[in-house]
Amino acid sequence: MSNQGSPIVLSILDKEYRVVCGEGEEESLQTSAELLNAHIEEVRNGGKVIGADRITVMAALNLAHTLLSQSDEQNQASKSFYTRIRDLQDQIDTVLENTRQLEL
Repeated sequence: MSNQGSPIVLSILDKEYRVVCGEGEEESLQTSAELLNAHIEEVRNGGKVIGADRITVMAALNLAHTLLSQSDEQNQASKSFYTRIRDLQDQIDTVLENTRQLEL
């Protein structure tokens, strides 16, 4: 990274962390920290996991699982879209070929 930017302070699990990020990415990083905190609070309030380390790991696993699930769904939608486009292209090619034959 050629342009490091300036450090910002993030509060995660009631602790402050000073993090350097690229210029213009401060808001995104802050939003990410807030999302992580929300998941940590959700796990903490669930009462099934004890200990800050375990709570943090469970929240991170939940976020990673959500990210991968969304990625899989997006990939599946893209495949479906491209399959439909290919089918439409085949139909157009068939109609054009039939039209050419009629012209002869």
